[in-house]
Amino acid sequence: MNNTLQRFLSVRTFRSLRHPSYRLFFTGQVLSLVGTWMQSMAQAWLVYQLTYSSVWLGVIGFLNTIPMLLFALYGGSIADRFSKHRIILVTQSLSLVQAVILSTVVFLNIVTVEMVCVLAFTLGTINAFDVPARQSFVVELVGKENLANAIALNSASFNAARIIGPAIGGVVIGAVGVAWCFFFNAVSFFAVIIVLLKLKLETKPVLVKEKQSIISGLRESIKYVRSDLSMMAVLTLVAVITVFGWSYTVLLPIFADRILNIGAVGLGNLMMSFGIGAFISAIIVASTEGNIRPSSFIYTGIALFVVGVSMFASSTNVAVSIYSLVFVGMGLIMFISTANASIQLGAPDAMRGRVMGLYLLIFQGLAPFGHLGMGWVANVIGARPAVVTGAAICGVSAIVMRIFMNSKRNK
Repeated sequence: MNNTLQRFLSVRTFRSLRHPSYRLFFTGQVLSLVGTWMQSMAQAWLVYQLTYSSVWLGVIGFLNTIPMLLFALYGGSIADRFSKHRIILVTQSLSLVQAVILSTVVFLNIVTVEMVCVLAFTLGTINAFDVPARQSFVVELVGKENLANAIALNSASFNAARIIGPAIGGVVIGAVGVAWCFFFNAVSFFAVIIVLLKLKLETKPVLVKEKQSIISGLRESIKYVRSDLSMMAVLTLVAVITVFGWSYTVLLPIFADRILNIGAVGLGNLMMSFGIGAFISAIIVASTEGNIRPSSFIYTGIALFVVGVSMFASSTNVAVSIYSLVFVGMGLIMFISTANASIQLGAPDAMRGRVMGLYLLIFQGLAPFGHLGMGWVANVIGARPAVVTGAAICGVSAIVMRIFMNSKRNK
């Protein structure tokens, strides 16, 4: 290891990257996630160009995320019973196939919105088994002492890709069309597959006993979460933010086309500005984790989100809209990465996959209802009032939860 890399890894912010296996995994994830965000942005634009409908945008968002509600608990249970490493290899390979199929039907100019619906549901199903395994796999690469830092860095890589992917995607769409975004995403999956084949684990996986059924394992994890008031509070806020807050993203093509008049490249810039804020926030959390109470990050994050998304929904100025989404990104990722770390650190080793499955059921499994609801409400009262209403619900919920938790602690 050269001196420059040693100095870089000596910084507290990047301490989990001192583990060679995690460093390799982190690199592969960044490359793959850039492609994933290119596809996410391109898919939204493709659906909008096929239908020009907020309702169809909501339907696609619903189909992308409903599998989390249906299968995340089973995905988490499987992650506790089998090698997470092998599960991720299989799911990433299947995601590659999905991207190849999507790019092919667009290249051949035979794509319909119904085809996109089927493929969106397919990818969502793959993710329902991939994400619980991948989230709970990190501890096997870095150990519990560096888990919170690694989660924050994962969030940073996720959101660095959120910056780069849509920016590249907007340019690619303008230059050669949406099909190439899907193709580049397929190619990017090779990076993470190659990395996974080379990984060596830092810790031995802890698996549940084979004699325990999947259903009883799920009941055990739900019973554990219900017994922990702090975890229940965090999961409740995650549910509210997912349904009423994060669902604003399904309307971004409408803001880009009808309100701001900035087209596909502009849509990429909106998504990129959110990513910039999210990246900044993830680095802040990684740098200060352990020095600041998690609850401070949770409520500060929600406050930043509510202010930022309200500014975005009220603006007709491109610059104001872009800058406001930076604050939205900072707030949401400050909240979500802290919630994720708190839940993982609180979960027993043999139950981590199932607890993360429950977390993902709430975080992503409830998203379909948020997407459908936001699309429907926007169709009735308009995109801007719909987004402001969602932000207000998030803000009020956070205030009520803060008062409730303080009253419990003071008893």
